[in-house]
Amino acid sequence: MASRGVKIAFALLSVTLVVPIALFFFLYFLIGRAPAVEGNAILSMQLGGDLVEVAPANLVSFVRESRVPTVRTVVDNLRKAKVDARVNGVFLKLTGLSTPYWGKVQEIRDAMIDFRTSGKPIYAYLEYGGDRDYYLATAADRVFLMPSSPLDLAGIATYEVFLRGALDKAGVYPDLHHIGDYKTAPNTYTEKTFTAAHREMDESLNADLLGQVVRGVAEGRKRSTVEVRALVDQGPFLPEQALKAGLIDEIGYEDEALLRLRAVKAGSAPNTIDGERYAQISLASLGLNRGPRIGVVYATGAIVSGKGGFDPLNGVSLGSDTLIDAIRDAARDASLRAIILRIDSPGGSAAASDAIWRELMLVKRDHPEKPLIASMGDLAASGGYYIALPAKAIVAQPSTLTGSIGIFGGKFVTGGLFEKLGANVESSSIGTHAELNSPARPFNKAEGLKVDEQLRAFYDGFLLKVADSRGSTPAKIDQLARGRVWTGQQARANGLVDELGGLDRAIAVAKESAGLAPQSDVELVTYPTPKTFYELLAETMSGESQAAVSMDRWLRANLTGGEVELLRAVRGPATMFRRGEALALMPYTFTR
Repeated sequence: MASRGVKIAFALLSVTLVVPIALFFFLYFLIGRAPAVEGNAILSMQLGGDLVEVAPANLVSFVRESRVPTVRTVVDNLRKAKVDARVNGVFLKLTGLSTPYWGKVQEIRDAMIDFRTSGKPIYAYLEYGGDRDYYLATAADRVFLMPSSPLDLAGIATYEVFLRGALDKAGVYPDLHHIGDYKTAPNTYTEKTFTAAHREMDESLNADLLGQVVRGVAEGRKRSTVEVRALVDQGPFLPEQALKAGLIDEIGYEDEALLRLRAVKAGSAPNTIDGERYAQISLASLGLNRGPRIGVVYATGAIVSGKGGFDPLNGVSLGSDTLIDAIRDAARDASLRAIILRIDSPGGSAAASDAIWRELMLVKRDHPEKPLIASMGDLAASGGYYIALPAKAIVAQPSTLTGSIGIFGGKFVTGGLFEKLGANVESSSIGTHAELNSPARPFNKAEGLKVDEQLRAFYDGFLLKVADSRGSTPAKIDQLARGRVWTGQQARANGLVDELGGLDRAIAVAKESAGLAPQSDVELVTYPTPKTFYELLAETMSGESQAAVSMDRWLRANLTGGEVELLRAVRGPATMFRRGEALALMPYTFTR
C-alpha cells in the first residue's frame, strides 16, 4: 500500500511538472511560427499604455513577444508594411498612451511619416483622444475620434511633489547635499515648494515641449502654428468641436474608420492582419535588416551597480556589470561595423555610471574601426548623459530629456521618527567619521565638508569629461550644467547633442561614420543578447524574481497610474542604491 501511494504521489508530481512545461513548449512552437499574410491586407496595430524599449525578460513575454508594445516592434512593423506588397495600408488604434514622456512617441511618429512616403494610406483611430495619442495621430492621413471621447489637446503641465512638510511632521530630516541650483532631484525631500531655479527649468521644458507639439500638429493638420497654439488654449474639445476646428477628420467608431480605409482602394479585400502577428514576419523575409552588421547596445533603466533587476515602482534597473558585459560582447564581435548605445535612462549611481563610461572609452581606444554612436530615447540625463560622452556623435529626439549634469548625495535622518515612536537609537564607533552615515543625527560640520568634497570632485570630473567630449572648456560647460535638464532640441542648440532624431537617424550616422553607403541596409544585432526560451523557462521554474513580478501586478491591479506615480515620488529611487552613494540622477517629475 505504501509503495502504491508513493507511485501515485510521484505520478502526480510528474504531471504537475511536465504538463506546464509541455504546454509552454507547445505555445512557443505554435505562436512562434510566422503567420501567413493574404494579399490586399490592412495592417492593424493597437497602441496604449506605456511604451518600452525592450520587452520584459520573462517567459510569458517571450511566448507573446510580438504582443509587447516595444518601440522597435512598432517601427519595424511600419518599415515592413512600407515595402510589403501584400499590405495596402495601416490602421492605427490608439487607446490611451500612459507614458509621461514624448521621445518614444516621436520615434513612432517619425516612422509613420516615413511609411507615408510609400503612398500607402495610414489612418489613426482615437479610442481616447489623449494629448500624446493625438500628437501621434496627426502623422496619419486621416484622424478619427470615437464619439464618446474628448480630444484632450490643452497644453502641457508638470507636477512636482514636495515632501518636506510631511517629513517634518514625521520627524525625518533630509540631510541632502547637491551641486548646482538646477540639480533639483533632492528638492522633493528638502523643499516645501519650487525654488526659483526649479520653477524656471520646469517652465522652460514645458514651453519647449509645447512648441514641439504645436509644430507637429500644425504640420500634420496643415494649419499654421499660430492657429494651433490658439486652439490649445480652447481645449479640451468635444468630438463635434474638434471636428469643426479641423483637428480631426471624422467622428465614428472603429469599424466605421476601418471601412473608410478599406474603401480607399476600390475592390480591396477585407483582409486584416493584427500587428501582434505581423511582428512575427521577419525583416529579412522582406529584404530588410540585411547587409553589414551594426550592434545596438540597450542601456535602459536607472543605473545601479551589479547585475540590475526589476523594481515594481521604479521599473527595470540597468546594472553596470550587465551593461559592461554587453559592451564587451559587442566590442569582441569582429563582424560589427559600428556600435550604437541606445540610452533610455534617468541616470543613477555615480560610480556605476563612471564604470560604464570607462568601458566605453576602452572600446573607443581599442576599436577605432567601430565608431560608437549614442542614441537617446525618452531620457538620457545625468548618469544617462554621462555614459553618452564617449560617443563620436550623440543623437536625441527633440523631446528627449537630457543634460542634468550634476550630482547629489546625503542621507535621511530618522532619529526624530524613532523618538516619536518611543524608540531610541544609540551607537558605538571607532573612527572620527565612522558615524558619517548615522541615521540618528545630521552631518556635523566636518562630515558635511567630506560629503561636499566628494560631490565636488565628481562634478568637476563630470565637467571635464563633457568638455573633452564636446570640444569645450569646463567653465563653459558649467554654464550649461549645474544640474539643469534640457530637451534634446535645447541640447542641440547649446552643443550638448549633435543631431536630432531617433534610432534610425543614429543608424544613418553610424553608417556614415563606418564608411557605408547611405542607402545600404544593415543588420542590427541587439545587446545584451535576449535570453533564450530555455533560460527563461529555468528562471520561471526556479521562482526567480517572482516576488517583484507579483508586486508589480498588484500595483497595476489596485492603484491608478497617478497613485503609482505619487507612491514612486514618496518612496523615491534611493532604495535602489547603496547607503551613502553619490547619485547622478535627474529630478523626478511626472508630466500630464
